Amino acid sequence: MTQLTEREAAAATAATATEMTTAAAVALFDRLEPAPAEMMTGRWRGEGIRTGHAMDGMLEATRWHGKKFDGPDAVHPLVHRGLGGGLYCVNPALLAIRATTAMPFRDAILRAVFPLAGPLLATRRHRARLRSILFRGRLHAAMLYDAKPINDVFARIDDDRVMGWMDFKGMEQPYFFRLIRE
Repeated sequence: MTQLTEREAAAATAATATEMTTAAAVALFDRLEPAPAEMMTGRWRGEGIRTGHAMDGMLEATRWHGKKFDGPDAVHPLVHRGLGGGLYCVNPALLAIRATTAMPFRDAILRAVFPLAGPLLATRRHRARLRSILFRGRLHAAMLYDAKPINDVFARIDDDRVMGWMDFKGMEQPYFFRLIRE
């Protein structure tokens, strides 16, 4: 039987894990190769990785689909699924992320309200940029929001999957997610 390398084991875990501690997610992210910026072009389906973060489940409650990278200065950071199944892009500048995170019954309220209100937040304009940044001592692809103090930093699981670390200024704990190329 062949022994997996540490990086192969990390990629296997990152590809399938749905829940872990923040410390385990940080260690896993650090074991993966940084994703190069040129890898990110295209549309990606997203899914959260539960770590006990206040945002766990919030994106899923809003029918978040993922992200779309059209070029270095042309990124849609929040792609959502409409009630009819179609996709639309949301302007993150119009979202009160911190206030929503702390709402009682947040996920139930978002599941009821966002499908109706979400299209009112829609935009055709790109609301983020893609850059290579030095993060935790290594050069990673990162999506920089235009109107929020948020950088999503990516580590490569394989050619079609990345692990994301949402670095939100003022938020003590990082939020983790996975993107799968479509």
